[in-house]
Amino acid sequence: MKRFIFFGLCLISLSLSAQQESKKLYDPTANAAKDIAAAIKKATAEKKHVLIQAGGNWCSWCIEFARFAKADAQIDSMLNSSFVWYHLNYSKENKNESLLAKFGFPQRFGFPVFIILNAKGERIHTQSSEYLEDGKKSYDQKKVMGFLSAWTPNALNAKTYQ
Repeated sequence: MKRFIFFGLCLISLSLSAQQESKKLYDPTANAAKDIAAAIKKATAEKKHVLIQAGGNWCSWCIEFARFAKADAQIDSMLNSSFVWYHLNYSKENKNESLLAKFGFPQRFGFPVFIILNAKGERIHTQSSEYLEDGKKSYDQKKVMGFLSAWTPNALNAKTYQ
C-alpha cells in the first residue's frame, strides 16, 4: 500500500511539473519583433496600449507578477481592458538585445521591467518593477493599479482633462 501511495504521489508531482513547464510565460524561440508588431496592431484595433513585460522564466519576480496580476480581479480587468500584454524573453538562449536597445535599454532596471508602447508602437514609459513591490514576496495592489491607471490610453487622452 505504501508503494502505491508513493507511486501515486510521484505521478502527481510529475504531472504538476509538466503543467508548469508547458505554462512558461516567456518563449526564447519566439520572434519577438514579429510578436510585438502583432501586439501593436491588436492594440491599435482595440484602442489599447501594449504592455511589454521583459524578463525570463528564470526570474521569480517575473513569474510572481503574472500570478499576482491574474489573481487580482481589479488588476486583471485593467490589463484586459487597456493593454495588450506581451512577455519579452531575456535569457541566455535569447536576450533580444536589439529590441531592448530599441526600447532604451530597460534591462538597466533589472527584471521584470515594463515597457509601455502606444498604439503607434512608440515607447511612452519604462517602469522598474522595484517600485511596485510589497516587501520581499509579492507586489503591492495599490502601486500596481496606480502604475497601470496612469498609463492607460484614457489617462493620456487630452479629452479626459477638458
